[in-house]
Amino acid sequence: MKPDSKIKLIQIDEEHSTFHVSRSTFVKDDIMSDEYHKVFDKCWLYLGHESELQKPGDFVTRTIAKRNILFTRDTKGQLNAFLNTCPHRGATVCRESSGNSKNFQCFYHGWVFGCDGKLKSQPGKESYCDDFNNDGSSHLRKVPRFDSYAGFHFISFDPDIQSLADYLAGAKEYLDLISKHSESGMGIVEGAQEYAIRANWKLLVENSIDGYHAATTHASYLDYLLNTNGGLTNVALEGKSYDLGNGHAVLEYSAPWGRPVAQWIPLFGEDGKREMDAIYARLVELHGKELADRIAFKNRNMLIYPNLVINDIMAVTVRTFYPLEPGHMHVNGWALAPKDESDWARKYRLYNFLEFLGPGGFATPDDVEALESCQNGFQNYQLAEWNDISKGMGLESPAYDDELQMRVFWSRWNQQMTQEDAE
Repeated sequence: MKPDSKIKLIQIDEEHSTFHVSRSTFVKDDIMSDEYHKVFDKCWLYLGHESELQKPGDFVTRTIAKRNILFTRDTKGQLNAFLNTCPHRGATVCRESSGNSKNFQCFYHGWVFGCDGKLKSQPGKESYCDDFNNDGSSHLRKVPRFDSYAGFHFISFDPDIQSLADYLAGAKEYLDLISKHSESGMGIVEGAQEYAIRANWKLLVENSIDGYHAATTHASYLDYLLNTNGGLTNVALEGKSYDLGNGHAVLEYSAPWGRPVAQWIPLFGEDGKREMDAIYARLVELHGKELADRIAFKNRNMLIYPNLVINDIMAVTVRTFYPLEPGHMHVNGWALAPKDESDWARKYRLYNFLEFLGPGGFATPDDVEALESCQNGFQNYQLAEWNDISKGMGLESPAYDDELQMRVFWSRWNQQMTQEDAE
């Protein structure tokens, strides 16, 4: 069953600068079903970073919008994305999460595929006709679209979708900026965060690009830094929000915490100061002072629609999440860091990554509690129907703690969800 197109899911009043979202969007099964059909099946979705597959034969498996995907680097060094489904009888071919293998054997009937997806052998081959698989239909099936930008690889299940470069729109500037943190390149740190939240996936979209909640929800973290000797600088917490097009948005701001890129705090010590001064000097040499200052001293919380969040804050976090039920999502998170980072800087980066952003850190448990509290409150949605995300609406230049970026997301979501299916 599809959502009734006559029911307004979003109310926008430009005259009075109000923007309301129906709480039914967070609780109804038919809306979630439609999201998979109209949103996840029609967008570019993040698969992984090129650094995860460094050697020929490297692979990772991912579940992307309910589909099992095999991401490989073949023996020629080419990156590939396949549906992780045997063309013979449909079994999952690769059942490991990651590793290195030149071949993948389906455990059911023993068909063997190369890391380039091509069928290499099958038991009882003599029983098949001579021209079997001349059309390539028994190779692993490639995803309809596969492309990359600045080391980030995306797939789409819509063969007719616009190019990735056009889809990313203004987000390309920020992916480029992250890629310039180090001239050695950026790479995913080994390991991942994986957890579930009993809340709707769109709540985590909002939360990830919401500067408004930090002062109250994360007051304990700010108090902790304030009471840690040398844990903060006197940098003001301020910045702006930006619409990047196609549902993407970012808040860019200064903040008082330390950043292993080049924002020093006394806690890092004098040795750390010398190292970070050298990093900053090199950034200026490579990119000029204006861009170097943005890389070193500005924080960014960015959404690439619909569900890729890159937080370039006290560490760089890459996070995706998909709904399992209207009130249940699965979350994956990875740390991104310079490939040539020193042991000292890597230690503080990962400490920040775990301390604030990890499932057991200061921020994520606070956020999970807030989102699950919202989901519980939505049980009253028929009597208390609307969420308000009007803060900053009508302002020419919304601040980082206004809600422009959420309105950008919801406007794009609403456009897709209300679009009629092609006959």
